[in-house]
Amino acid sequence: MKILRTPRVLSREVLAGMVTTLALVPEVISFSVIAGVDPMISLLASVVLAVSMSFLGGRSAMVTAAAGSVALVIAPLVRNHGVDYVLPTVIVAGIIQIAFGWAGLARLMRFIPRSVMIGFVNALGILIFAAQVPHLIGVPWLVYPLFALTLAIIAFLPRLTRSVPAPLVAIVVVTALVVTTGLDVPNVAGEGPMNGGLPGFTPFLVPLNLDTFRIIWPTAVSVAFVGLMETLLTAKLVDELTDTRSHKSRESWALGVANILAGFYGGMAGCAMIGQTVVNVKIGRARSRISTLVAGLFLLLLITSLSTVMGRIPMVALAAVMMVVAVSTVNWHSVRPSTLKRMPLPETVVLAVTIAVVVATGNLALGVAVGVVLAMVLFARRVAHVISVDRTPAADGASVRYVVTGPLFFGSSNDLVEQFSYALDPPQVVVDFAAAQIWDASSVAAVDSVVDKFARHGCTVAITGLDSRSRAFHGRLTGTLS
Repeated sequence: MKILRTPRVLSREVLAGMVTTLALVPEVISFSVIAGVDPMISLLASVVLAVSMSFLGGRSAMVTAAAGSVALVIAPLVRNHGVDYVLPTVIVAGIIQIAFGWAGLARLMRFIPRSVMIGFVNALGILIFAAQVPHLIGVPWLVYPLFALTLAIIAFLPRLTRSVPAPLVAIVVVTALVVTTGLDVPNVAGEGPMNGGLPGFTPFLVPLNLDTFRIIWPTAVSVAFVGLMETLLTAKLVDELTDTRSHKSRESWALGVANILAGFYGGMAGCAMIGQTVVNVKIGRARSRISTLVAGLFLLLLITSLSTVMGRIPMVALAAVMMVVAVSTVNWHSVRPSTLKRMPLPETVVLAVTIAVVVATGNLALGVAVGVVLAMVLFARRVAHVISVDRTPAADGASVRYVVTGPLFFGSSNDLVEQFSYALDPPQVVVDFAAAQIWDASSVAAVDSVVDKFARHGCTVAITGLDSRSRAFHGRLTGTLS
């Protein structure tokens, strides 16, 4: 690889991966608490996910690990049936994701509107920021000077040098200060047990029968599609940040493979983590798979050999870094009054609803789903009246000509039948579709209904002007739909 022969670029990728790991640790631990599993299980699963996706994934520099959205879905299963059911759930979810990728269904992402995408990003920024606030409430007063020091290093170090990521320097400096002075402030070890070593392969402890499948399949389907949605949306965001393209289908099946591997060696499923991906791509300026590979391997080093060191990192330093990430994640231009004033009201409504649902539920996939459905409904309302029909009687009164303008499909063709004066027109009627197109069976049925209504009034209708595609489509279906 060319990157391996460029020391400056290679060091940038390595350092980006390291700072991403430090941003990853507290999030993964907190998500494991949500899911009801041992933090070491989630950390080890994150190693497997990050490393395997570095080789298999379709989007370089995107960080994949045990994520909060997946934890929220798995948590009820663990509460109701126990942690032993997580492994078969992850396996089934992985198989679904592999099938999704091989079937090429990732192309459906193109139908997510821009307003939903921006709402997803803005809501994520809010969630990341809100998740850090508890680390600044009810803590010793010494936390606040350390918080200010971390922010100062992140803000001013880039003015001196960009060779080392400012967040990494900030975490190292604040950790060294706390350790050397013996300050008593909350640290990573307080979030969960930091025992070194590897737990080994995950045992399959539930019976392999239909009863088990009935228990796990609803959660497995949810894990599969929540993970896919968040991963593909994150890939789309990274595409925009880096001006490069990703292979969405490859990313989908690779996520399935990675989740199955993480299930057998770790025990938890995961997906792309947009906050840590922003750290890697935007703050660390990583662009290659080296960064995510380093992130996975460095995390493995931390949980095996350096767990004591990792446990002493002050939570305030990590919280400050993630707050900076949250602020930089939000698309501030999209919420400026001048922007909102120019935006169509339906677009603004979709943006606001997407943000509100995600923030209220903490479920990114649910917010995106609601946003897409709302956008479809509002779009259908707008396009329901896009067609127009102009009536021009002949000078001798023996015929009349109608000119139809606009695309005809299920949303717009319902109004077509009401645009003609059946009882008032002469026997000869011409309907000109030169400025229209027929796109679906609903439109053909509407045209047939117009012809039938005229026939009941003794009129003969001539259909003209159809382009070759519309003419062939109309000719194949006309007269067969009623």
